[in-house]
Amino acid sequence: MRMRLPALLAALWWGSLSIIGLLVVPMLFAHLPSAALAGGMAARLFAAQTWVTVVCGVLLLLLSRPKGAVAQYPWAQSAMVFILAGLLLALLAQFGVAPRIVARQDLRLWHTVGSVMYLLQWCCALAVLWRTTQAGADAPP
Repeated sequence: MRMRLPALLAALWWGSLSIIGLLVVPMLFAHLPSAALAGGMAARLFAAQTWVTVVCGVLLLLLSRPKGAVAQYPWAQSAMVFILAGLLLALLAQFGVAPRIVARQDLRLWHTVGSVMYLLQWCCALAVLWRTTQAGADAPP
């Protein structure tokens, strides 16, 4: 189970980003009666997504090396930069960009910045998923 857990965590991270960003939030704006109501719900969903990212990222970091070993698993050696970048992007978006969007400060600029950061985080999660599912990714170092 411990060997498969990194792939499951990466799949949860990437899948949740995909579902929220590509399906749920666009449907909110399409079906709720006002953009303000949809925006409030979207903000709460993106905040929840931040915590999914943090939990998955921290667990991936904790699982990156065998217990008592110095060297990381092969998947972790190639995925570490993407895990850290994804965590950083999620936290910056949540605590740096989202408050500006909610406050409606230069909405077009901050929405664009937030969207680009979300896309980059999605790419990081995909890279981690790819690396955790490669053949030999769970081989001992």
